[in-house]
Amino acid sequence: METSNEKVHAESLVTLTEANFDQLTSGGKPALVDFWAVWCGPCRIMDPVLEKLAAKYSDRILFGKVNVDEEMNISSRYQVFSIPTFMIFKNGQPMDAVIGAVGEASLERLLKGALDGGSA
Repeated sequence: METSNEKVHAESLVTLTEANFDQLTSGGKPALVDFWAVWCGPCRIMDPVLEKLAAKYSDRILFGKVNVDEEMNISSRYQVFSIPTFMIFKNGQPMDAVIGAVGEASLERLLKGALDGGSA
């Protein structure tokens, strides 16, 4: 069961770690970062939504995932206390965020806000 999720994950979403986080979120396009954990039910519920949006927007937005259990320094740096948290970064800076299993429409508003140059 983990294998199929990891396969899909690898195709459309980047695993973010301390080693690559700053470089990837400072790139030329906005980044949507999903702060999640394996044990988090709402995080798993949001996976298909994230996959769908990544398929639609990956040419204009980087989609990344931070496992909060493995990358505690990143989640601490951005004061992520609840998961899932979805945060938009532009030029390495957090611009906007939504917390919880918010559904596709809320995440898409966040993405469109990033592409329009402002926050959602």
